[in-house]
Amino acid sequence: MSITAFPDEAVEPPCGDRLGVLFDELSELAGQRNAIDGRIVEIAARMDGLWGGHTGCRSLAGLLAWRLGASLEHSKSIAAIAERIEEFPRCVEALREGQLSLDQVGVIARRAGEGSDEHYRAFATNASVSQLKKAIKLEPRPDKAPKPEPQASVSKSVGEDTVTWRITLPAIESAKFEAGLTSHHEALIGEWKRDHDADESDTGHHRDELRRPPFPTLPNAFMRLVEAGWDAEATARPQGHRTTVVLHLDVKDKVAALHLGPALSAADRQFLTCDATCEVWFERDGQPIGSGRTTRTISRRLRRALEHRHPTCAVPGCGATRGLHAHHIQHWEDGGLTELENLVLLCPYHHRMHHKGEITVLGPASRLRVLDCDGDELSHGTLARRPHGPPPQARPYPGTSGERCDWWWYTAYQPPSQNQMQDATVTVQPKDEYL
Repeated sequence: MSITAFPDEAVEPPCGDRLGVLFDELSELAGQRNAIDGRIVEIAARMDGLWGGHTGCRSLAGLLAWRLGASLEHSKSIAAIAERIEEFPRCVEALREGQLSLDQVGVIARRAGEGSDEHYRAFATNASVSQLKKAIKLEPRPDKAPKPEPQASVSKSVGEDTVTWRITLPAIESAKFEAGLTSHHEALIGEWKRDHDADESDTGHHRDELRRPPFPTLPNAFMRLVEAGWDAEATARPQGHRTTVVLHLDVKDKVAALHLGPALSAADRQFLTCDATCEVWFERDGQPIGSGRTTRTISRRLRRALEHRHPTCAVPGCGATRGLHAHHIQHWEDGGLTELENLVLLCPYHHRMHHKGEITVLGPASRLRVLDCDGDELSHGTLARRPHGPPPQARPYPGTSGERCDWWWYTAYQPPSQNQMQDATVTVQPKDEYL
C-alpha cells in the first residue's frame, strides 16, 4: 500500500474531493486493520489451554494486553470473541474479511444470546457499536432465579472529593456494630466535655464556643473505632497483611507441620514463612525440645521500601497492587537475607505458582528474572515489531450508515428452540495462508 499523494497543481482540488480521497484511504486501512484483528482473534482462540504455565498470566485478556501492548478493555474484546468463536462464525468471518470492526464483533460476543450469529451479522453491517448495544439489550432474557437472601457486604463508590462506603449487615452483627459505634461516640463526647465545656455562669461562654472544636459526630466515632482496631492489629502484627504461622519443625528429618494441622511440603513451608509472623517449635522424635522466638520476617519499614521501589507484582504481565506478599528470592532457610536486594513483591497467585514450581523467580532484585515452566524468561516488552510482509488482502471497510435507528420498526432477536439451534450449527475453519 502506498500513501496517497496529490499531484502538484497550480490549483488545489476542491475540499470535498480531497476529503473523499482521505476517506477512501481510511476505508482501505480500516479493512486491513479489521482483517488483522480477525487473525489475532484466531490466534487467541488457538492459545486456549496453552498460555497458563508458560506466562503466569491470570487470564487470556491479561496475556493479550501484555504481549500486544494494548489496553485491558481492548484485550477483553479479543478474548471474548476468541472464547465464542464457534458460536459466531459469520460475524468472525466478516471481521476476518474486513467488513466488521473488532468493537462491533466484541459487543456481540460479550452480550448476545446463543444462536444470534446470523441476525447480528446482518444488523451489524449498518449499525454502530452503540446501536448494537441497544439492540442486544432488547433481547428477551430467561427468567432469573429468585434472589438469595441479602448477605453481609461492604462496597464503596468514589466521588470527586469524597468516598462513600456502604455496609450491609445481618441484624445481630448490625446490633454489635451499633453498640461499638455508640460506645466510641459517647467516649468522644465525654472527652469533648472534659476539655471544652464552659461554665454556664461565665459571661464570655459565647466567645468560647467560637473557639471550640466541632461537637463529635458519628463519622468521628466510626474513625475512632477503625483506629482502635488498627492500633490493636499493628501491635499484634506490625504489617497486618498476613497471619501468624505456628510451625512444629522436626530438627532431625526437617519435616514441618502446622500447629494442630497437617504436615507441610517444603514448598508450602517456604510459601507460608515468606511474609508472616512466625512461631516455630523444635521437636525431636515427636517431643518438643524448645521454641524459637516469635519474629516478623518482613518489618513495616522494609515493606514500605519494597512498595516504593516497585508497587506492583514483579511478574511481567501482572499489574496487581493489593494483597502483595513479600517474597525471599533466596529463601531464609537457605541463608537468604531479609533485605531489599533479596526481597520482591508478588501477588498471592504468582507467589503460589513460584512455590509450586510453575514459575521461577531469580535475583537479585536489581536484576530480577522470571522464568516460565520451560525455563524461558518472561519479558516486560510487547511482541510488536515492524512488519516484513504486505498487508492482508481485504476489501475496504464500508463503515456504518450513520443513520439514526428507528427502534419502532426493529425486531429484536428471538432465541430459537434447542432443535433449531442444533440444525443451524456452523463451524469456521482458519485460513491456511496465515499459518
